[in-house]
Amino acid sequence: MTNEDYNDDHEDVAIDTGSNTEVALGKGLDLGTANIAAAVQNEDGGITVNVERNAFLEIGGDGHSKTMLTKLNVPYVVHNGRMIVLGESAFELANVFGKETRRPMSDGLISPDEVDALPIMKLIISKVLGEPAQPGENCYFSVPAESLDIDNNIVYHQGLFEGMVNKLGYTGKAINEAHAVVFAELAENDFTGIGLSFGGGMANACVAYKSIPCVQFSVARGGDWIDKNVANVLGIQRSRATFIKESGVDIRDPKNREEEAVAIYYANLINYVLQNIKSRFESGSNMPTFNEPIDIACAGGTSLVGGFIEVFRDEFAKIDFPIPVGRIFRAEDALTSVAKGCLVAAAIGD
Repeated sequence: MTNEDYNDDHEDVAIDTGSNTEVALGKGLDLGTANIAAAVQNEDGGITVNVERNAFLEIGGDGHSKTMLTKLNVPYVVHNGRMIVLGESAFELANVFGKETRRPMSDGLISPDEVDALPIMKLIISKVLGEPAQPGENCYFSVPAESLDIDNNIVYHQGLFEGMVNKLGYTGKAINEAHAVVFAELAENDFTGIGLSFGGGMANACVAYKSIPCVQFSVARGGDWIDKNVANVLGIQRSRATFIKESGVDIRDPKNREEEAVAIYYANLINYVLQNIKSRFESGSNMPTFNEPIDIACAGGTSLVGGFIEVFRDEFAKIDFPIPVGRIFRAEDALTSVAKGCLVAAAIGD
């Protein structure tokens, strides 16, 4: 596999932590269905996160296609004699030509139906993660929890990516993605509360007490579930539904039929997640007792839509939640929160 005419188009997010210490070892890697993000401490003591959409598009290997991509300044790689456009560029090109991107992951796990999933994932991960600062550097990577509503044993998925991260020169260690949200967003609460990760393939939940996960689970609904249903009811391609969802919709105030469909499925997703958390608390199984109200931190790319946290609070108010809750908020950088939480775990882990 060779890289050819591949330009660096990742997104950098810098956060000033106020630290002037030397750069600490360890990286965080969010292996999301829709996006892959890698976090590392930078020389200024802040955090830099590289993000790439987890998608690709195969382009014909003829000279005309190569000339077109070059003129359009579209980065691509050559894999097994085929030209492959990765990440955000693949998504944009698919919308221009009315095609569907291919996805290495499905429902939060490596896709069993995508034959090129592993080499494509390795390319994207290598791009955002880079080389280890020293051999065996810790890299905590996110994995989903087992789902309440489908059979999705994560053993194979976790082992697969642990091996891939190790082959890149790191020491890979898995952490539940909602637990990573706790590490990223609830430090001021002594890492106690509820972390929610609304991803492309799933929504994950973690109830933690002083950083210890008490209950972790996922549900098989996320951004892809919204896109699929919106596409079905409107009779459009899924990539078009994704574009509508990401083009500035405010789910509190939909402007047309397309946005109304997005808003309806968002409210349903949020309510579904909350009802499942409520049921787990009411079951009493392995649940801690909280003497003070706990906060709920929401993160993940699917939570980026306009009006998300307001609709979340509205849906929360409709249910009789069994424990007192303080703040309900969305992470300031919801797309990169899981990667940052993985980095925190790597920094304090053994």
